Amino acid sequence: MIYLKWVTGIQMLSVQPDTKPKGCAGCNRKIKDRYLLKALDKYWHEDCLKCACCDCRLGEVGSTLYTKANLILCRRDYLRLFGVTGNCAACSKLIPAFEMVMRAKENVYHLDCFACQLCNQRFCVGDKFFLKNNMILCQTDYEEGLMKEGYAPQVR
Repeated sequence: MIYLKWVTGIQMLSVQPDTKPKGCAGCNRKIKDRYLLKALDKYWHEDCLKCACCDCRLGEVGSTLYTKANLILCRRDYLRLFGVTGNCAACSKLIPAFEMVMRAKENVYHLDCFACQLCNQRFCVGDKFFLKNNMILCQTDYEEGLMKEGYAPQVR
């Protein structure tokens, strides 16, 4: 099954007093407000165009909405439900697009996976780390490996 994702803009329009009221796609009532929203080629009350997950008013969040699998979503919920960043270089599991990551060259890691692959020391912002043979190493393990002839670290 293939799902299409549509990204569309939201327009806020001023209702002219001499025009016939338009019907709202959300509640099916006439729009008698001073302003209305136009999205997905339909008209909406400002309160009726909401994200299907978090109920945020999409006219306030920004000028873009996402649709997929018959859902109208804000960007955050679209990414939470359908987005991925790629696979973690350490554990090979998918990384959701909304999740914070660490990067080293072309590799992407979950925050919990970004640790020395020999001693499991986790790194904090500003810590020095090394990437050797696609392995993340702390400074101690890196320097110990350099001192050994034919550096070939084994994962413990």
